[in-house]
Amino acid sequence: MNVRTALEREYATSVHPGADDATLLLLSIAARGVQRTLHDCDGTLALAVWDCQDKVLWLARDRVGARPLYYGWCHGDVLFGSSVTSLHGYPGFQAPISRDALTLLLRYGYIPAPHSIQQGIFKVSAGCVVRLNLAAREAGATAHVDHAGGRRYWDAREDMCAAIDERAYSTLSFDDATGKLELLLHQAVSRCRPHGAPAAAFLSGGTDSSLVTAVLQSQSTLPVETFTVGFDDPRHDESDWADQVAGRLRTRHTRHILRWNEAAALVASLPDVWCEPFADASQMPTLLACALVAKDHSSVFTGDGGDELFHGHGAYQRALRNAAWTARMPAPLRRMLQQWPQRDGERARLGGWPALRSELQADSLEAHYLLRVSRWRDPSRAVLHASEPLTLFTDCQRWLPAGDPADRVQYLDFMMDLGNGIMTKIDRAGAAHGLDTRSPLLDAAVARFAWSLPSPLKYAGGEHKRILKRLLCRHLPEHLVHRPKMGFGPPVAAWLAGPLLPWADALLDEERLRREGYFDAAVVGRIWAEFREGRRKWHTHLWPILMFQAWLERHRRAIAEA
Repeated sequence: MNVRTALEREYATSVHPGADDATLLLLSIAARGVQRTLHDCDGTLALAVWDCQDKVLWLARDRVGARPLYYGWCHGDVLFGSSVTSLHGYPGFQAPISRDALTLLLRYGYIPAPHSIQQGIFKVSAGCVVRLNLAAREAGATAHVDHAGGRRYWDAREDMCAAIDERAYSTLSFDDATGKLELLLHQAVSRCRPHGAPAAAFLSGGTDSSLVTAVLQSQSTLPVETFTVGFDDPRHDESDWADQVAGRLRTRHTRHILRWNEAAALVASLPDVWCEPFADASQMPTLLACALVAKDHSSVFTGDGGDELFHGHGAYQRALRNAAWTARMPAPLRRMLQQWPQRDGERARLGGWPALRSELQADSLEAHYLLRVSRWRDPSRAVLHASEPLTLFTDCQRWLPAGDPADRVQYLDFMMDLGNGIMTKIDRAGAAHGLDTRSPLLDAAVARFAWSLPSPLKYAGGEHKRILKRLLCRHLPEHLVHRPKMGFGPPVAAWLAGPLLPWADALLDEERLRREGYFDAAVVGRIWAEFREGRRKWHTHLWPILMFQAWLERHRRAIAEA
C-alpha cells in the first residue's frame, strides 16, 4: 500500500522499515484520518476502526472486494465481522432469511454487496467505507437500508472513465504497450512476493496463471512451486497443459486429479467454508488446491483479474454480437416477435425459440450481458414471496457512461462478478486453510493501464487477451499460449447424476421444500425430475438451490422465522 509513502511525504518523518500494514494503517489514521488513509490504500483489507473521541465506528473494504466484511444489528446492538457465521456467535442471534437476496443467489450464483442472506445484515461494498455514528447505530437496520454498503472512497467508474479519456492522447504501439505492461506486472509481482519464504502459485495452464507464474519464476532463484487440480473427465480437464507450462518454466509442479469419490466429501464442507450460500462450482477444486498449497506455504499467487481487465470471456463477444444484431432488426418486426407468448423463460438457457425471444426482449447491451451471466432468468418464479432487488446490471444510472461497448461489459464484470464472485471464491477457500491469496493482475497500476488500452489490443479477430498473450509469448512457445480456453469448472452435471445424487435428492425433496417454504416446490421439483431423467441440463439452475439448502441445513439455528 502507498500509506507509508504518504506518511513520510506529508509529515517528513520516516516510518520503521519493519512496520507491518496494521501499524501503518493506525499511524496514518491517527495522523490523517480514515478517509485520506483509505484513498492511499491499494492492497487488500477489511478494516474496522473505533473513533473513541467522536464515538464513530468506521468499516471499510478494499477496492476490488478481496476481503469480506459484514455488519448488522441484533437486539439493538451493532455487530461486525469477517463472516455472517461470526455474527451467529453473538448471544441470542437469529435473523430471518432475506428472500429478496435469495433471488440474487439464483440469478448470479452469489449474493452481491450490500445484500446478505439474512435480513438486517449487510456487506460493505468493495471500495466503500461505512460510517456509523451514535444516531445511525440507534436507528437500526431498517433505517440503514438506503445507506447499506457505504460510501465510495474509490470509484472504479471514475477511474475507468479517466483512463478511457487517456486513449485519445496515447501514442503507444502494441510492442510499447506490451513492454509497459511487463514492467507494471513485474512491479506488482515483486510487491506481492512473500519475504523470506518460497513462492507458490496456482497454475491452470491458462493465460493468466501462466503469465503470473512466468513473471514470478523470473524473479526467483529457486523453482517456484506450482499447483493444479484436474478432473477425471477429459472434457473439463486441462491439467496436461499445466504440466507442459510448468515444464517449460521449470517450476516444481504438483498435480492432483479430483475424482468422483472426492466430490461428496468436498461438497459436505462447503457450508462451513462459505459463510453465505455461494454457487460457483469451481469452489470445490479451488478449495482442494488451497489445501494442497497450505501444506507448505502461507501464501499463493493467482491469475485472477485477467479476464475482467483484458477481455477474456467469450460471453463478452456474444453479448456485443447479440446487442448489435437486435439493434439492426426493424422495430415493428421486433415488437411483433416480442408479443409471442413464452410459457417458461427459464428454457431460454436451453436454446431455440425461447432463447431468441429473450434476446429480442433485451433493450440494452447491459441487458444482453445479463442474459449471459444469469443462472435463472426469472428467479422470483422459484423463490416464494420475493422481489429481486436492483443491481448494477439493472440500474441504468450506474452504468459506465464512457468508452466502447466492450468497456461497458467489462465494467459490469469487474464491479459485479469479480468482487462478489471470483474474489469471494478464492478468499474463502484460502482462508479455510490459513492461506493468503495474492492476485498481482489486480494491482491498481495494472488495472488502470488495462483500462487505458484501446479495445483492439485486448480483443481482435476472435483472439481474447491479445496483449497478455503477446507478453506470455516472451516466456512460452506459441502452441502453449494460443490454445482453446477451458476454464476451471468441474463436471457438475455428471456429479449430480452420479456420486452427488443421494445428497441432492435429499435436499430437493418436494415435501421438504414445501415445509421450509422458501422455494416453489413444484417449479424446483419439475426441473430436478427432468434432470434426473436426462431430458434437460438443469445443473446451472439446481446448483444455487442446492448451495442454499446445504447452507440452511448447517446454520438453521441462526435462522429466525420471517
